[in-house]
Amino acid sequence: MSQNPPNGNPPQSSRYGAGLVPQKEAMEYNCADCGATNEIKSREPIRCRECGHRIMYKKRTKRMVQFEAR
Repeated sequence: MSQNPPNGNPPQSSRYGAGLVPQKEAMEYNCADCGATNEIKSREPIRCRECGHRIMYKKRTKRMVQFEAR
């Protein structure tokens, strides 16, 4: 018998090989025409929800990025 955590949900494996698909979160983009912020998920058409413009700029990441210079 497997034991479930107290919340009643079965434990999930952190590996993708167990049949789990990673959760895709929406990325934030700025419209090149009107400047509106849009959240767009993968497989969703690239289009501004305010004006319909199709050129979007991806927002800069908040994660620290470090490169090693030689």
